[in-house]
Amino acid sequence: MPKIAAKSSDYDASKITVLEGLEPVRKRPGMYIGNTAKEGLHHLIWEAVDNSIDEAMAGFCTEVEIKLLPEGKVSVADNGRGIPIDIHKVTKVSALETVMTKLHAGGKFGEGGYKVSGGLHGVGISVVNALSIWMRSEVMREGRVWIQEYKRGKPQFKVKPEGKSVGTGTKQIFQPDSEIFSVLEFDWNLILDHLRQQAYLTKGIKIRVVDERNKAAVNPYIFYFEGGIESYVKHLNHNSEVRQEKVFYVCKEVENDIQVEVALQYTGEYREAVYTYANNIFTLEGGMHLLGFRSALTRAVNAYARKNNFLKEKDDNLTSEDTREGLTAVVSIKLKEPQFEGQTKAKLGNAEVRPAVEGVVSDYFAAFLEENPREAKEIIGKVVLAAQARLAAKTARESVLRKGALEGLTLPGKLADCSSRNPSECELFLVEGDSAGGSAKQGRDRRFQAILPLRGKILNVEKARLDRMLANNEIKSLIIALGTNIGEMFKIDDLRYDRIVIMTDADVDGAHIRTLLLTLFYRYLPEIIHQGHLYIAQPPLYRLQVGKEARYIYSDHELEKNKEELMKIAKDKGLAKVAAKEKEKIVEEGGEENVDQQGVGEVTEVGGIKFNIQRYKGLGEMNPPQLWETTMSPATRIMKQVTVEDAAKVDEVFDILMGSEVGPRKHFIQSNAKNVKNLDF
Repeated sequence: MPKIAAKSSDYDASKITVLEGLEPVRKRPGMYIGNTAKEGLHHLIWEAVDNSIDEAMAGFCTEVEIKLLPEGKVSVADNGRGIPIDIHKVTKVSALETVMTKLHAGGKFGEGGYKVSGGLHGVGISVVNALSIWMRSEVMREGRVWIQEYKRGKPQFKVKPEGKSVGTGTKQIFQPDSEIFSVLEFDWNLILDHLRQQAYLTKGIKIRVVDERNKAAVNPYIFYFEGGIESYVKHLNHNSEVRQEKVFYVCKEVENDIQVEVALQYTGEYREAVYTYANNIFTLEGGMHLLGFRSALTRAVNAYARKNNFLKEKDDNLTSEDTREGLTAVVSIKLKEPQFEGQTKAKLGNAEVRPAVEGVVSDYFAAFLEENPREAKEIIGKVVLAAQARLAAKTARESVLRKGALEGLTLPGKLADCSSRNPSECELFLVEGDSAGGSAKQGRDRRFQAILPLRGKILNVEKARLDRMLANNEIKSLIIALGTNIGEMFKIDDLRYDRIVIMTDADVDGAHIRTLLLTLFYRYLPEIIHQGHLYIAQPPLYRLQVGKEARYIYSDHELEKNKEELMKIAKDKGLAKVAAKEKEKIVEEGGEENVDQQGVGEVTEVGGIKFNIQRYKGLGEMNPPQLWETTMSPATRIMKQVTVEDAAKVDEVFDILMGSEVGPRKHFIQSNAKNVKNLDF
C-alpha cells in the first residue's frame, strides 16, 4: 500500500474553508463568467443587459441604454419597473441590496417575478458587483431615485433616496476590477454585434449604445427591429441569393406557457445556418428545440413533396440533411423554467420543448407551403437537388475511403507522420508547399509532430458540394490524415491529432490558403474548431540583427520597438557598423547566396547603427533549425487557437469572402482597404 502522508485526524473542521456572500465569485470567477480574459470581461455587460431584457420580455421595458464610460466604466439603464427597494423578509435588508450582494437572489425564482428569464440562476448582477472594483445602483420608482454603492461587492451605505424621478427604471454603473481581469479594454464591435442580436430577438425593444470613452465619441447606435427574428433572417441572408422571396415566420404560445418563434428562408448556398435561442440565450449546442425543429421540417417537406408528385412512390424519403441544405433559420423559444447544461447555457434540455416546437412548425410550415406554391416549388427543387448531390457525395466518399484501404494507404503518401500513437500529444502541421514542407520535416520533433505539405490552393468549398470537394486530392489527403471522415460519417473521437496547425507563408497567397483551409474546417469539420483542436501558426515576419545580437520579430510595431532597444545595446557595446562587416565576411566565405540562409538580409542604417533586417515572406526562407525555434518548438512558438465567438458573424464573413456573390466582396474590400498597413507582399 502507498504511504499515507498525514493522519486522518489532521483533516478536521479547521481545514474546511467557508466563503460567505460574494467571496466565492472572487475566489473562482471562471465558474460564473467563463474566464477572466476578454470573454469574461464582456460577460459582465451581458449579465447587466440580460436583466433589462428580462423586463422587456415580461412587458415592462421598451428601452435600454448602454454607455461605455471613461476609466473603463459601463452604464446599463432601462425604463423597466425598477428593482424593489423595500425590506426583504428573509435577509432583513433592502431587496435592492439583497439582489446586488446575494447569489441566487432575484425575481427569477418562484412565482410573481418573471414569467420567462434568461438569467435562470439568479447570479448575474451580483456576480458583476463582486467582480467590480466599484459599482453604483440607481433605481427609479415611487417618484424617487434610490441609490447604493459597492466596492468589490460590499455595500458602502444603506439604500437611500437621492432626488426625484420621473417614471421608473434601473441604472447599473460598474468598473471591472483589474485584480480579476487580465483584459480591461471593451471591444466596441463585439458589443454592437451582441446587442444587435438581442434587439432582433426581442421584438419591439429599442437598444441605444453609446461610446463615451474619449472626446471623439463614436455616434450612438440605435437598434430597433419591429419584425424581430424575421428581420434577423433577412439580415443573415442579405449577401445571399434567396430561393424563396417570402420569409416563413410563426410565433405561437402553446401548452406549459412555451412560446415558439421560428423564421426560415432558403438560399442558393450549400451550407446550413440555423441559430437556436432559449429566453434570448444563444444555445451553441442546440438541444430539444433544435431536434423538434429539424424533425418537423423534414416531415413537412416530405409530405408536400409526396402530395405534389415531386417524389414518386419508388423514391426514398428526403433526409433531414437534404432539407437543411441552403437553409437559414432562427428558432427562438421562451419558457418558464429552462434547463440548461451549466451556467454557460450551451444546450437546452427541457423534454417538453421538442413536441411543442415540432407541433407548431409542422402545422404552420405545411400551411405556408400550401398557401405559397411559388416558394414551395423553389424549396422542394432545392431540397431534391440536395438529395441527388448527397447520393453522389456518398459514392465519392466511399470511393475515397475504399481506395485508401485497398492501396494500403491508410495515410497519404506525402504525410510525414509522427511516431507517437497517442492523439492527445500529437499535432499535425498543414504546411504550404513542398519547400516549406521539407524544412518543417527536417526541423520537427518526429516523436509527436506530423507534417502534411499542401500543394497550391485547395478548392473553395464555399462554392462546392461534398462530391466535388472529395475529388480534390489535397482535401482528400487531409481528410484521410485526420481520420475523422466527413459529413454524416464524421466522428470527432477518431481524430488522430489533438492539435491541427495551419502554417502558411506571410504573404497574400499564404493568407488566401489559410482562408481556404478555415472555410473547409468551419463548413465541413466544425467540431474540430468547437472542441479547440484548430490553431494557426505565427512564424516571424523579420529577423533583426546588430553584431551578434539577433531577434525574431512578429509584427511591424515590434520591429520599431526592437530597433530602439538594439540601438541602445549597440551604442553601449560600441557595435556601430559591425553588421555591415558581418555581411561582407559571409559573402567572402560562401558567396552572396549564403547571406539569407544565415539570417542576414537588407542592411539598414538608423541613428548611426546598421541593422541587418531579413523579411520572411515564405516559410522556405528559414532553414530547419530556425523554423523549429521560431514556429514549431512548444517552448518558444506562438500559436493562435481558432474559436467561434459569434456564429452568425462568422457565417456572414465567410459568405462575403468566399461566396459566389461578387458585389458584397467588392464592397468589403473597398470598405476595408484603408486598414491594410503593409502591401509589400
